[in-house]
Amino acid sequence: MFVNIIKSYRDTVAICDSELIGKIFEHGNFQLEVKESFYKGKKVSEQELAEIMNDMAQEDATFNIVGEKSINVALKEGIIDKDCIKQIQGVPFALVLL
Repeated sequence: MFVNIIKSYRDTVAICDSELIGKIFEHGNFQLEVKESFYKGKKVSEQELAEIMNDMAQEDATFNIVGEKSINVALKEGIIDKDCIKQIQGVPFALVLL
């Protein structure tokens, strides 16, 4: 999984499963592009990602999460609940503003 922390007045944490980098998913007028420039940051383990998510949640960050593995970590850590998850072409994603 990749995690990229974009620093601003409210940090954005972009997280995705590594195999999704560079892919585009579409449904009707909706498009989800997993851009390398946005999502590809540090490659991390599930444990590292969990720690980063919890640290960033304490900092009032926003989260963009794409992919089954990444979504599962966010669920396990309580960053999102099942109602937050949407899908496009079978790929789960969630946008979170804490």
